[in-house]
Amino acid sequence: MTVNITMAVVLAGLYTVGFYLLMQRSLMRVILGIVILGHGANLFLQVAGGPPGEPVFAGSALIEAMVDPLPQALALTAIVITFALTTFLLALAYRSWALLGHDEVQDDVEDRRIREAERRREGMDESDEPDTEPAEAVAGFEAPEASEEVPR
Repeated sequence: MTVNITMAVVLAGLYTVGFYLLMQRSLMRVILGIVILGHGANLFLQVAGGPPGEPVFAGSALIEAMVDPLPQALALTAIVITFALTTFLLALAYRSWALLGHDEVQDDVEDRRIREAERRREGMDESDEPDTEPAEAVAGFEAPEASEEVPR
């Protein structure tokens, strides 16, 4: 079997763009990345299936001329899964937009606390990382005030 260079480049481009968009902070870009990855997976399955051939019916053609139906069945399954995942993610993005007014994914407050604790253990300053917000600025989190009195 020969490798089609054009399809290999198109597949590499689809996967590159898909993974790039998947790593963005905007939910719409994440959804577009998943859709593009789904298209790349479908194209990969069709390329892996080989060149077109005769349909698989008993007695209709020689066995060597018949095409393998498995990649086509997997591509149909991948289309259904990608569609279902896309509609679910669109519903989540709409809900996020309705509740928060934007579609940006924010860091988890607990993740930031763990990261800051690890930096303190390693002896790093918070100024080593550019453009970071304090944990209190994330998602309206307010740190509890330290009180002078100790409860008994």
